[in-house]
Amino acid sequence: MKFLYCPWRSSYAKTNGHGKKEETIEQECIFCGISKEKQDEKNLVLCRFSSNFIMLNRFPYNAGHILIVPYAHAAYLHDTEKEARIELIELATQSINIIKETLDAHGVNIGINFGKASGAGIPSHYHMHVLPRW
Repeated sequence: MKFLYCPWRSSYAKTNGHGKKEETIEQECIFCGISKEKQDEKNLVLCRFSSNFIMLNRFPYNAGHILIVPYAHAAYLHDTEKEARIELIELATQSINIIKETLDAHGVNIGINFGKASGAGIPSHYHMHVLPRW
């Protein structure tokens, strides 16, 4: 397979980032809005912690694709508090174990895209992707 094609992502791919500035302000940030709304079921939020929350990706690459999102509106790791970074890695560790156990995944990819050039869909608010693989 030369290309990964996920037809359910088409609506996202057609609208993502076109004509938008990379420096999105907090009021326009989808993650800041979700963190404040407290409508977890509607927003696909699975669990909240002190510095981060975990949610299902609305435009997943595959089943079980989750996001770990800091509450702090920050583009890079160094822009958040040490405690938030530690919690992020701990949540990733726990998420990997849960995904492997519950979805019988053979492997797991994790990643963070920093900046528009790296492929970040929301470059002003970093977030970690956790994806099961078979």
